[in-house]
Amino acid sequence: MFLLRIYLYLPSQMRGVFLILCATVLFSIMHALIRYVGEGQHPFEMAFFRNLFGFIVLLPFFVHYGFNILRTERLGLHAVRGAVHVGSMLLFFSAVTVAPLATVASMTFTAPLFVTLGAVLMLGEKIRYRRIGALLAGFAGVMIVLRPGAGDMEVGALIALGSACIWASALLIIKILSRTESSLTLTAYMALFLTPLSAIPAAFVWQWPTLEELGWLALMGSVGTLGHLCLAQAFREADATTVLPFDFLRLIWASLLGYFLFGQVPEVLVWFGGAVIFMSTVYLAYREAVISHSHRKDGNPTLPPD
Repeated sequence: MFLLRIYLYLPSQMRGVFLILCATVLFSIMHALIRYVGEGQHPFEMAFFRNLFGFIVLLPFFVHYGFNILRTERLGLHAVRGAVHVGSMLLFFSAVTVAPLATVASMTFTAPLFVTLGAVLMLGEKIRYRRIGALLAGFAGVMIVLRPGAGDMEVGALIALGSACIWASALLIIKILSRTESSLTLTAYMALFLTPLSAIPAAFVWQWPTLEELGWLALMGSVGTLGHLCLAQAFREADATTVLPFDFLRLIWASLLGYFLFGQVPEVLVWFGGAVIFMSTVYLAYREAVISHSHRKDGNPTLPPD
């Protein structure tokens, strides 16, 4: 209650910063729980339970808004988005169980790079030299983390990179859907599709969790969903360029949790490469904001935010 009172008295931009800080902590806790429970459970099964318990957390959402939010003429594209999202999630859970948490966190920063590249290749968006430079810098950061040619590359890092690439495809689909669908409809169909779709791969590796594992899985699903809600609200309260810099804290929390809970010591190059990737994505967000502001000033319509 004390934190809620402080939150309500904060100005909008500060509320956005507060929520992004909460999101970074919640996501880092979820990643640590994935690593811990992954010692006895398959990543595919953990992904299913994360979605199942996340859906339970969102049930009041359906009760409050009713089923009118499910009205859509693009059900097929919602299903495709759900399938792509699940594919990204399966790879991500697999990466967390085999790679250091800091390495996985640094690779997740690459998603905006793939979104920008995909928007140019698939949606025909224009890109100029500044954003091209940011993209090149970001992918140079990826090479710093992976270090190809310096020995065996971290398999978990490659899996996390693949997850980020697929997640970027899901974000592009969301960008297309957001032209006609409300954020409520997008959230509702995400909740409805993820659980049954993730149950299919989980069925092939099914192993009943113990009561203790089930408790950790319930906590993981709840924390992950709350993290997404905080993240979504943060971008509603404040500009992306205001809240995005604080997302770098995920790398710090991941390093601390990995060290104290699992004895993982992040390499200096992981930190350096992750910082390069992150700074390039923040610059891309800044350029996107500048371009959007210019379009609004000129009276041109812009796409709704992701």
